[in-house]
Amino acid sequence: MKALKNHVILYDAECPMCNLYTKTFVNTGMLDHDGRTSYQDVPQSICPLVDMKRAVNEIALVNTNTGEVSYGVNSLFKVIAYSFPAFKWLFSLQPFVWLASKMYAFISYNRRIIVPGYSKQHTIQPDFKLTYRLAYLLFTWLVVGYILTQYAQLLQGVVPVGNTYREYWICGGQIVFQGLIAAWYQPDQKWNYLGNMMTISLMGALLLLPAFIVNHLFNMSALLNTGYFLMVAGLMLLEHVRRTKLLNLGWLLTTSWFVYRVLILVIILKF
Repeated sequence: MKALKNHVILYDAECPMCNLYTKTFVNTGMLDHDGRTSYQDVPQSICPLVDMKRAVNEIALVNTNTGEVSYGVNSLFKVIAYSFPAFKWLFSLQPFVWLASKMYAFISYNRRIIVPGYSKQHTIQPDFKLTYRLAYLLFTWLVVGYILTQYAQLLQGVVPVGNTYREYWICGGQIVFQGLIAAWYQPDQKWNYLGNMMTISLMGALLLLPAFIVNHLFNMSALLNTGYFLMVAGLMLLEHVRRTKLLNLGWLLTTSWFVYRVLILVIILKF
């Protein structure tokens, strides 16, 4: 594998996901050992070459010999294509580039809520794009609603299955319920909170997937599936506490999140 020499990629040090994949570029030999640095600590010799406002949202790759700077998916394509020339033709297809750029923006503008980290004061922060946040909420709502609808079949006999759209209504209802509380309690943080909350829901839904495999192989009882579901819900509660602490939101939103779920469970069991 060839390393792309004389290039430095600028990543977000406050983003664990960005830190991980740029470190992978270095550890696998796709970039030199000094081929990455955080934009928070970018050397002065590089800074004049880079549009820092753009680099915060679209990862920048700087050619230290020529001063050429690429951003976003073009930076990633350049690193990958140098080590794996077979992909060059794919990266030259405009439909693929367009789709990849949209996916990149979808992740980049939501990266702080997908994998949160500790943000330092007085550092450059990514822009907030409401369109991409709403797209993320819609995406996670649909995925979570679908998985929970399927999982409800495994709880039959312990928890009523309900109609086809019950889980979508429950998940969507929590977005509205928590959104109203967040808008009243911490209006400046409402979109960050909702993004984090739906990431927790997505994580919980994905943790349910192994149960489908186990049930296909061993046909587990509804009681065991319910127990597993409650364990996942407990992990979600712990993650909710952790994330609200990172956002300095206190306990109100965790309490309302828990109360909503308990009320929904009572309603399902009673009606």
